[in-house]
Order: sequence, then C-alpha cells, then structure tokens
Amino acid sequence: MRHKVAGYKLGRNTSHRRSLLRNLVTSVIVEERVETTVPKAKAAKPIVEKMITLGKRGDLAARRLAGAYLMTDAALVKLFDTVGPRFGDRNGGYTRIIRTGWNKGDGADKAFLELLGSEKVLDEKREKRAEARAKKNAEARKAMEDAEAQAQHDGGIEPIKEEDKKA
Repeated sequence: MRHKVAGYKLGRNTSHRRSLLRNLVTSVIVEERVETTVPKAKAAKPIVEKMITLGKRGDLAARRLAGAYLMTDAALVKLFDTVGPRFGDRNGGYTRIIRTGWNKGDGADKAFLELLGSEKVLDEKREKRAEARAKKNAEARKAMEDAEAQAQHDGGIEPIKEEDKKA
C-alpha cells in the first residue's frame, strides 16, 4: 500500500521518471505547448509551476536551481527572460491541461500541457510554418514547370495538359 505517498510513478524506475520529467518540463518552457499523456502532464505541471516561480524570482540562486533541473541553456534563458516576467503579477496557476483525445494504439488519454498566454506565440509559429510551406510549394511548382519546359525544348515532348492531369 502507498498510503500518504504523493506523486506519479508512471510505470518507470526513479532515474527514468526523473529524466522524463526533466525533458518534459524543458520542452514545455521552450515550446510553450506539449502534447503528452494525461498522467505525464499531471506529474509535470507542479514542476513547471515551480520553474516559473524561480523565473519570477530572477536572482542568481533561482537561476542556479533552475539550471540544475532544466536540460538546455535555451530553456533557462527563455524562462528568465520571457516566461518569468510574463507571469510577474500572477500568483500560481501558470499552466493548463487540455484533454485532446486518445492514442489509437494503446488507448492512452492525450492532453496538451501549455503555459497560459501562449496563444500569440503559437499563432506566430503557425503562421511561420504556413509561410514556409507555401514558399516550398511555390519553389517545387516552379522547378516542375522548368523541368517540363526543358523536356519540351530538348526532346520535343509535348507538355502534360491540365485535362490529362485530372484523368
């Protein structure tokens, strides 16, 4: 029996669970939104909140404590430069868990663990991805047209018509 024992074991041994949560917390701070299973999100949420509280403090001791837990320097810089000051006037409740669905393979409940106020950042990322995708498609279309023109010029092969493409 596990009377009065807090926390989630997540089906892992201690070192694996610790590294999983460190990676998850680092990813939440860097990406501001992570999709994971509900138990992992519930286990990581208090740790993310503690890291943000350290980011709000902003002194050297807090920076060293956060640096000992977070996996990358980029996460540490973002925590103290952008995420911590964003929640400067808020007393806790920096994250939310949004349930999304379930895994097809094992039926595990999935959820987003995200920072509050990250909507603008996520929208900017979405727009950048859409612009990059459109640029890549335009380049591919232009390369295909150039190849067709070159083939027509070299071999006398007639280009494929729009009616033939549909059929």
